[in-house]
Amino acid sequence: MPADHDEQARVEAACAELAAAGQPVTFADVAASTRISRTTLYRRPDLRAVIDDHRAHGRDATTLTGLTIQIDQLRRSLEAVAAKVRRHEETIRRLERARRKPG
Repeated sequence: MPADHDEQARVEAACAELAAAGQPVTFADVAASTRISRTTLYRRPDLRAVIDDHRAHGRDATTLTGLTIQIDQLRRSLEAVAAKVRRHEETIRRLERARRKPG
């Protein structure tokens, strides 16, 4: 879990640096800055959501398109959290079953 948090923090920092420099936040630039592959950035919903969020701030979020993008990003983020919760719940169930087995 700490590795996930570290990667997310690195992506956040890279996005913030690009935005502060007035540069567009792109997957290629974030990948180069963080040394995380573009494929990983695209495939990991938590990392992709961070980048998409920073990209949306560069656009006018009050437009219908901007709001649609934000809703989609929030949906994907929520789905990623829900998947993580399901994995944790399954792990807890397995551990509880193993603990109850007579040894």
